[in-house]
Amino acid sequence: MITREPVYTDAPANVIDGFWRASVLVLGNIGRAGRMTAQSLVMLPLLFASRRSRGELARQMYVTGIKSLPLITIVGMFTGMILGLQVGLELRRYNQEIYIGSAVMVSLLREMGPFMTGIILAACVGSSMAAQIGTMTVNDEVAALEIMSISPVRFLMTPRMAAMVLMTPILSFYTCVLGVIGGGVVGLTQLNVPWNQYIDTAMDIAKCFDLYVGLLKALVFGIVITGVSCYQGFTTTQGAVGVGRATRQSVITSILLILVLGYVITRLFYDL
Repeated sequence: MITREPVYTDAPANVIDGFWRASVLVLGNIGRAGRMTAQSLVMLPLLFASRRSRGELARQMYVTGIKSLPLITIVGMFTGMILGLQVGLELRRYNQEIYIGSAVMVSLLREMGPFMTGIILAACVGSSMAAQIGTMTVNDEVAALEIMSISPVRFLMTPRMAAMVLMTPILSFYTCVLGVIGGGVVGLTQLNVPWNQYIDTAMDIAKCFDLYVGLLKALVFGIVITGVSCYQGFTTTQGAVGVGRATRQSVITSILLILVLGYVITRLFYDL
């Protein structure tokens, strides 16, 4: 069962008591959100059991992937252009601007590609998930599913989780490709670096391992965004005000987790 009613308690006696209660509340939310995310991941194979589930998956993939392409295209291109310009200006001070391709490629594959993709999806798709499910929760539609013995996690969350798992790595790779193209455009037009030389240096330095780590980050970010957004939606209270609060909280929490998990994954896979 998904608990939606707020729990009323007495006011904290002092600062330490308030900090303790806040810590317990945060840990409880993390545990419940983690359990809900795990349940959704376990139920992923069930999506292919019926035509309706496959149709819902296709619709969520369209919302997550195709409708996000215009924004991701612009952000990916200009991310690469900004990286190329800033890195190229510094390298030109040492007459090493020919290596701009390697700097842009490695930065995008390891960090900036999945990071920018995660930020965009958290702001666009994650907020939409939280608002949609939150509206259904305050209108008692989720409660109606439970009364009919239909799991809200399976019915609402699992198709969204599957769509994010499938589309986030693809969108991250797409962002990296556009970023490399944008960096090459800046290198060619602003730094006089030939396109062939730019691509050669980029391919010489970059490794498949960098691509795999970046795709793993994107996959983790997609799971986290869906888990946080759906949990915020399922625990929404207090009507329209609560929907707005849940939407805002889902975006803030997702971005913070993307930053923290991005650092943790990088630290695990790359030695100092």
